[in-house]
Amino acid sequence: MSKVRTFLSGATAMAAAITAVVTLSGAKSPPRNETFDEITVGRINIVEPDGTRRIILSNKAQFPGDFREGKEGARTDRREFAGMLFINEEGTENGGLIQKGGIDAGGKISSGLSLTFDRFRQDQTLQLISEDNANRHMSGLRVNDVPSYVITSMEDLNRFSEESKKLPDAEQRQYWKNLSDAGRLSQNRIWLGNTGSKGASLQLKDAKGRTRMQLLVAADGKAEIQMLDEQGKVMKSITPDSKE
Repeated sequence: MSKVRTFLSGATAMAAAITAVVTLSGAKSPPRNETFDEITVGRINIVEPDGTRRIILSNKAQFPGDFREGKEGARTDRREFAGMLFINEEGTENGGLIQKGGIDAGGKISSGLSLTFDRFRQDQTLQLISEDNANRHMSGLRVNDVPSYVITSMEDLNRFSEESKKLPDAEQRQYWKNLSDAGRLSQNRIWLGNTGSKGASLQLKDAKGRTRMQLLVAADGKAEIQMLDEQGKVMKSITPDSKE
């Protein structure tokens, strides 16, 4: 019995010593709630209780790749941007905000911002975009038809790109046209934005991405409604001076 008392006494003393060390070292459980006036970080990962990433806010240096069913893929092309990624419950990317802006050594501007929303396991269906570079300034809204991931997956798109590169230049355009005609590719259906001549345009397109109606306002204020055929030829035009 004395040996048991000696063991318990020693264990109690050890526990007390450990508690004292933890207390003196300042160790404590992570706080559940904190309030900050300001926080400076390179990247923030917002996660679910099970660890699934849902939103990532990041600087350029730490910007992530893309996410598919919980796995992150390499996207070195994204290292030019800072921004935010949206990720759904299964861990697949479904949109985001990217932005950049600067002047290179030659004095050329390269600036842009894009806010996108993706179809499930697919590419973007809605995009708000602004680009400013040496060649043009463009701002607008795009609405796209995107095939289901069952019809064309992101892996399929990567495969299409690799297969296309193996073809002679003269055959590549037909290769993509065949995929488009088969409904395997995304098609822009609506464009609303400015034009290269400082006008404004609303373009409504058919299922193959061909503009069939345009609402135009030129830089000088002239307004026009155009209806086009499958080849892009204006079949009818309505202006303020048009006579029925």
